[in-house]
Amino acid sequence: MMDRLLRRCRIKSSLFRQCLAEFFGVYILILFGCGSVAQVTTSQNTKGEYLSINLGFALGTTFGIYVAKGVSGAHLNPAVSLTLCVLGRFSWTCLPFYVCSQLLGAFLAAATVALQYYDAIMDFTGGHLTVSGATATAGIFSTYPADYLSLWGGVVDQIIGTAALLVCVLALGDPRNTPAPPGLEPILVGAAVLVIGISMGSNSGYAINPARDFGPRLFSYIAGWGDEVFRAGRGWWWIPVFVTCVGALLGALLYELLIGVHHPDSEPEDAEDLTAVLQQTVELDGMQTKFDAIKENGKDGIFSISSADIS
Repeated sequence: MMDRLLRRCRIKSSLFRQCLAEFFGVYILILFGCGSVAQVTTSQNTKGEYLSINLGFALGTTFGIYVAKGVSGAHLNPAVSLTLCVLGRFSWTCLPFYVCSQLLGAFLAAATVALQYYDAIMDFTGGHLTVSGATATAGIFSTYPADYLSLWGGVVDQIIGTAALLVCVLALGDPRNTPAPPGLEPILVGAAVLVIGISMGSNSGYAINPARDFGPRLFSYIAGWGDEVFRAGRGWWWIPVFVTCVGALLGALLYELLIGVHHPDSEPEDAEDLTAVLQQTVELDGMQTKFDAIKENGKDGIFSISSADIS
């Protein structure tokens, strides 16, 4: 009965299935990533620290990719989807559907984290939801710049971080380079996110993903943190949304210019394959010659071929 019920829920539209996969993959990413921030923040670093946040987002990325990869390719990032469109590896028509699915997944994952940690957040803040200060909790959901970081510094920070992500992603998926072993791609992309967080996270939290930042930020605006989530950091919100796309395109350009275009053109057949084909042709010609000889020696058109004749 359960199997029949599930079959009735099957969606025939391939694009709809891909959007569901993108939605769910991003949901898993944010659930684990923002969940790790909530645990560290509300426990005041007694149940985790900065490294555990990095691990939360890295493993969230890994499992999010495993959830979605076989259906949608697991972009899980509007900047990645946009870059693949520019490279001609993804349809521009599908881009808005993927982006909306990714944003919705991030939004609902942030809502889930807020629900799960509601009591902890209320206890930590005394019921006052703030974006800045000693009991700020808006940073659970989206990124904000350090006090010393200028807007220009934030632009540079996000361009470099997202470019690094795309270089790693393209290298891992390049069949003419040294691609990741089949099945291990999600783990290695998660490792790339981890090393970016470890090395580039202190300035502004390494958003490197418009959906990861804007979806939860929109939730926090609606859920009670107010419009300060868009005003904080001198209007920081647009940098993780738009500048990350610039960084992704720059990373793709660098990889293609420095690595991709320099791969030798693949030949239709290499020398070894050509030799094998020629050998098979010679053997078939020999068999045909034996076959013709046997047929010519047969009586009344009746002949037989023994295993010795074709060996």
